[in-house]
Amino acid sequence: MKLQQLRYIWEVAHHDLNVSQTAQSLYTSQPGISKQIRLLEDELGVEIFSRSGKHLTRITPAGESILKTAGEIIRKVESIKSVAQEFCDEKKGSLAIATTHTQCRYVLPPVISQFIEKFPNVALHMHQGTPMQISELAADGTADFAIATEAMELFSDLVMMPCYSWNRAVLVPRAHPLAQVSELSLQDLAKFPLVTYTFGFTGRSKLDEAFSASGLNPKVVFTAADADVIKTYVRLNLGIGIVAKMAYDPATDDDLVALDASHLFEPSVTKIGFRRGIFLRGYMYDFINMFAPHLTRDLVEETTYRHSRSELDDLFKDISLPAH
Repeated sequence: MKLQQLRYIWEVAHHDLNVSQTAQSLYTSQPGISKQIRLLEDELGVEIFSRSGKHLTRITPAGESILKTAGEIIRKVESIKSVAQEFCDEKKGSLAIATTHTQCRYVLPPVISQFIEKFPNVALHMHQGTPMQISELAADGTADFAIATEAMELFSDLVMMPCYSWNRAVLVPRAHPLAQVSELSLQDLAKFPLVTYTFGFTGRSKLDEAFSASGLNPKVVFTAADADVIKTYVRLNLGIGIVAKMAYDPATDDDLVALDASHLFEPSVTKIGFRRGIFLRGYMYDFINMFAPHLTRDLVEETTYRHSRSELDDLFKDISLPAH
């Protein structure tokens, strides 16, 4: 068994079983990959992939278990490389982050700017997606860090640390009747069509919980993962928008009125996380601290000794989070 063979089956599985695309991504030949997969299967005595003619059709049950272990081995090898790179050149490397559009667009820009200024030789890679996609990218090693707010149950394999709390704003055109209301109520919002986040994005669950607890059934006419898209449809008078407060920019959104809704909804907490066992390079600790200044290196290192969600919660229970 060779490490190269494990990498081949891992990459094929993550290229939708397309051996040709895998070969292109690895700068090698399709027949070479197919041969090595066959040799590995022959050695193990089981099929990793089912086939129809020359095409791979699915991953076998044995293949699922083998791929899980192969992924762990590959990640350990990458950690060994990271250890060596840290001692060779502590300010050179790469950093991949998986998060949502709201984080990319409204929170991360100043952090990224500060990080690049300090570490110009570290290549940054940003992946945007749903909470499920973000958790998968971090779990399979594609991303070093996951930054998310919703669906924390998807991140059980990661060490998730609280970064900041935030709440919501209601966006309406300046001529809208709600623009003149001094303090909004949920009943006010329920009178109008709503434009907000897709379920599973950016604190949407807190919104649904608040309406449900009040016995209200709001009419959500349009949802999107992107706050800028939501604002576009508010401008078209499709409905009133409910977005993260940080997504309102007085300079570029001056045609809209942002009404405080923090008294209507429970605040949400955005967290940053990484895989257990990953080797965190020096610049990775710096990125975490730039994003959340209370997350010092000592505190982040302490999280690796906490093995359950309750132990992590105890570690952060006395920390007052900044608000966005």
